[in-house]
Amino acid sequence: MKKIWTRLNDLVRRLADDARGNAAMLFGLALPGLILMTLGGVDIHRASTVRINLQDALDAAALAAARSTYTADADIQRVGMAALRANLAAYPEVTLLTAGTTFRLTDEKIVVADARANVKTLVANIFLPPYGQFMDDYLPVGAHSEVNRSARNVEVALVLDTTGSMAGQRIIDLRAAAKELVDIVVQDQQTPWYSKVAVVPYSMAVNVDSYAASARGDIRGSTNVTNATWTTGPVKDISGATKARPVVITSSNHGFQNGDVVWITGVSGMTQLNKKAYTVTNRTSNTFELYRNGSRVDGRDYNSYSSGGKIQKCQTSDCSVVITSANHGLSNNDYVYFTDVGGMTELNGDTFLVGNVTTNTFTIDMQASSSLNPYTSGGKAWCAQEGCTYFAFENRYDDLVTQKISTCVTERTGTNAWTDASPTLHKVGRNYPSSSNPCLTNTLRPLSSNKSAIKTSIDGLTASGSTGGHIGVAWGWYALSPNFGGLFGSSAGGSYDPTRTLKAVVIMTDGEYNSGYCKGVIARNSTSGSGDTTKHINCDAPNGHPFDQTLALCTAMKQAGIVVYTVGFQVVDDERARTMVNDCATSSRHVYMPTSGTALSDAFAAIGRDITRLRISK
Repeated sequence: MKKIWTRLNDLVRRLADDARGNAAMLFGLALPGLILMTLGGVDIHRASTVRINLQDALDAAALAAARSTYTADADIQRVGMAALRANLAAYPEVTLLTAGTTFRLTDEKIVVADARANVKTLVANIFLPPYGQFMDDYLPVGAHSEVNRSARNVEVALVLDTTGSMAGQRIIDLRAAAKELVDIVVQDQQTPWYSKVAVVPYSMAVNVDSYAASARGDIRGSTNVTNATWTTGPVKDISGATKARPVVITSSNHGFQNGDVVWITGVSGMTQLNKKAYTVTNRTSNTFELYRNGSRVDGRDYNSYSSGGKIQKCQTSDCSVVITSANHGLSNNDYVYFTDVGGMTELNGDTFLVGNVTTNTFTIDMQASSSLNPYTSGGKAWCAQEGCTYFAFENRYDDLVTQKISTCVTERTGTNAWTDASPTLHKVGRNYPSSSNPCLTNTLRPLSSNKSAIKTSIDGLTASGSTGGHIGVAWGWYALSPNFGGLFGSSAGGSYDPTRTLKAVVIMTDGEYNSGYCKGVIARNSTSGSGDTTKHINCDAPNGHPFDQTLALCTAMKQAGIVVYTVGFQVVDDERARTMVNDCATSSRHVYMPTSGTALSDAFAAIGRDITRLRISK
């Protein structure tokens, strides 16, 4: 018996000392609470989202009530509730508590609005009964808004990156995000205060479309060509040519004199003679020697002459083509570009140096072309200097390149580089783009309250080209500037009066600013990604790198009282790009760095809400 009792005591002691299973037991006791907390968090997150949507809808409704002419609280309540219900139609998850929703007008003429809504729990009452009973079926949320009846107009310029790096899903995400901001900012009622948005797409420059001529100045066009000749007198037949030094030409009764410059074509056998100008030397009645550039023509290594050939005297001493074009306005050593010439089609689409200028004629070097057919009719002569439709310039490799003006515009230089001075006082830069990096098709839309038209413009955005983001920033400012009234007319920004008008620029970029300009052409000091370097002009951008230009413009805008938001969408890994995005903004609170399409939409929506709240008192 004593042994049994001893064994029983030992067993009890062992059981008391054994801690195995305690953790499992404790976890089992705590599990319901942990699950309740986790699943309840889902409902709390949903309630937070509903509160944001309720706040947006209430802000808009309070604005609508403040815009009305009513003064009685009953009327303010009626207008506010109608607007709130309409705004909440987009948020079916919000169950408005009408008894807890009020709109009233204070003696200080401030519309004060409060709203409450219930959010039905989706998780806690489905799982773990009866533990879910600790939570109500609904979670309450509230919102508060105050609008001063002296609230401000709103003008927003969306400066949007539509460069080639934005192709694919990025441009799709941008369209969606920008339209969301427009829906938030542009109110349906535009009195007594308006809310307008301008859209400024940019890539290699900004396409201002029909505003181009007024913004950059008039462009010189063309004059009509009425004749183009390079020979004079009768055409003579060649009957022989020697393989000697110099080559001796036989042409019966040719009539040429020593020193005449002649042009030879159509020789068979000794084809090396064709399509060249020669000076007649040591002539006889039927023969003469050929000289070029003061030296005898050595034909000893040429093919043997077999038959044929024509020879004609040149009209000028250098055998250049004489163009007749009344009042052409060109000067010696200018460049000229031709289109639509009949017969002598070799001139079309080519650029020539001008010489021997008179009021109605000038010459071009025909030897720039391999052959010329006789002129028949028509044609246009275009000057090819800065300010003309075409611009001939030397590229960074000293080759001559000709490019045509576009409706895009580039940076303004000089004393007003960083101002919003009227273009009637100081024109902006022209743009002569290359065919491989053309003027973007996306065009600027000035300030408008037509929400549908604004969103249609955004829907049409496509991605292409290099990045002249500083030009986009400049035109974001110009779109809000009252000084551009002469350009945009009724679509120009209102006066700089912060008590009446809130002005904001939203700069969206992926950070690759690489295309500066000199004389309207991408400058040689532009950086990687700025397009074909053979189409870059042989001079540097006088305003410096696009990053530096952007920072200077942002500083000037902020000094003018404009609120600047920056959105760095998947910004490139470049310190200067990130510095620009951060330093351009009004403050760190105005900087957004989204890394996905969803985050981009969230950023634009947050900016839209912030702008809307800035126009109201609280």
